[in-house]
Amino acid sequence: MNDTGPDRTRQEPPAADRTERELREALEALAGGVRPARAVPDAYRTARGEWLRRERRRRLVLAVLIAVVFALATLIGLWVLNQTPAHPGVIFSGTGDAVSGASLPRPHP
Repeated sequence: MNDTGPDRTRQEPPAADRTERELREALEALAGGVRPARAVPDAYRTARGEWLRRERRRRLVLAVLIAVVFALATLIGLWVLNQTPAHPGVIFSGTGDAVSGASLPRPHP
């Protein structure tokens, strides 16, 4: 059906044109809110120094965290190894020597 009523006669622009127009309006609104920085002669150097300090702090925190995790894993491993029983288990009781010795082939003279 062809609806040509008064509110249907206006055709929408293609989607690409509408998207471009909306994007242009959004960027113009965003650019309108930007204010120029005050005239600070060392603004770049100050900002870069702050960024480098934060980066050094992040790396230091990461290195300390890695060292703590490594030390904790080492201590837990040593504690687990230290928890082994003092007496030998069934496997190392010595009862299997006769069986294992009997199954070995005898050397020929």
